[in-house]
Amino acid sequence: MRYALRRVLGVIPILFVTWTIVFGVMQLIPGDPVNLMLAGVPASQEVRENERRRLGLDRPFLERYVTFLGRAVRGDLGESYRSRQPVTRMISEQAGSTLELAAGGLVVGLGAGLLLGMVAGLKPNTWIDTLCMLVALAGVSLPSFWIGMMLIYVFGMTLAWVPIVGSGLAALVLPSITVGLFIAGGFARLVRSSIIDAMGQDYIRTARAKGLGWAKIAFKHALRNAMIPPVTLLGIQIAVLVGGAVVTENVFARPGLGTMLVEAVLNKDLPLVQALVVYTTAAYVLVNLLVDLLYGLIDPRVQVGRA
Repeated sequence: MRYALRRVLGVIPILFVTWTIVFGVMQLIPGDPVNLMLAGVPASQEVRENERRRLGLDRPFLERYVTFLGRAVRGDLGESYRSRQPVTRMISEQAGSTLELAAGGLVVGLGAGLLLGMVAGLKPNTWIDTLCMLVALAGVSLPSFWIGMMLIYVFGMTLAWVPIVGSGLAALVLPSITVGLFIAGGFARLVRSSIIDAMGQDYIRTARAKGLGWAKIAFKHALRNAMIPPVTLLGIQIAVLVGGAVVTENVFARPGLGTMLVEAVLNKDLPLVQALVVYTTAAYVLVNLLVDLLYGLIDPRVQVGRA
């Protein structure tokens, strides 16, 4: 509990620094927010000044910064310049679709990466190992938008196995594969190297000498002890899910935070862009915190080291 508390308290300065950078960068972007809100509608100088006062843009930079941090802690990051709606509510309305895509991408990435890595690690320096690593390398190397378009053409248009657009589980298959292949490639390569290293340890030779089957040795002894590096990579690749969602949602015309972010950047909707970056960085930090806390559950040696 003391370790978990220290890790949770360590998140606070990280969020403080990232949110400070986000606020500072947003303030440096050229353009008058009032003009962006008016979107070309004629307005008198008095109306413009009243709007600036309402948005708090007439206050000093430091005061606006303190107000921003206070609102960020409460989850209130202002209103969109375009829609005049609270950005938190706009994000919550689109978050469900992005979470579905992220979950689908994680399932595909973890499943395919674990399978390829395990097979390659148990059969090193064979044609099976080479084939698995070629598939993993292709998943890492090929751009997400190209994979998405190929999947649409082959499985959506030519074979018509799954729908290209729409809602439901069937329409989530192709976007999940598009997002998950990149994760699967890096995950498979790290699992392979971890499995090869674990299979050479003394406890594996002891398990073989005791007459245990290869499946029990591989999954109960080798895999669990080899999962620390892949789990670390998984926490880092949460950012890949967010970046992949931006491309994949546009390719498959799906609603979500990725599409919202692109539209907000093109429209220079600074509060919405700022809110999306703030929530994304917070989610990224918290997920990596959870991954760090999972180490002790995966490998008891980590708990002994902390003690």
